[in-house]
Formats: sequence, C-alpha cells, structure tokens
Amino acid sequence: MTRLADRYGWEGLARRVPIRCFQYDPSVSSSLKFLRKAPWARAKVEALYIALVRDEPAT
Repeated sequence: MTRLADRYGWEGLARRVPIRCFQYDPSVSSSLKFLRKAPWARAKVEALYIALVRDEPAT
C-alpha cells in the first residue's frame, strides 16, 4: 500500500480505484482495514500493484 501511495499519491489512487478510503481522509491503515473486508476492492488494488511492479525497470 505504501508503495502505491508513494508512486501515485492518494488522488491518483482514487482516480484508478474509486473507493472512499482513497478519496476522503486517506491513510495506509484505513485503506488496509477496508481492503481486508472488501475482496472486490482488494483485487483491483492488487492488480494495480502488479502492473506497477511489472512496469518498473529491473535493478
């Protein structure tokens, strides 16, 4: 979650995955709490993370 927030920012995350925990008073802890309860949202965020990792250059 921190890697996504660092890369896209909370506004960017909210545009890519429009869920309240990214739009209103976002934090890593509130996002993780919500994503544990919402499999549909977790799947979208996981897909975004996989795309982020895949597109980063190898070090």
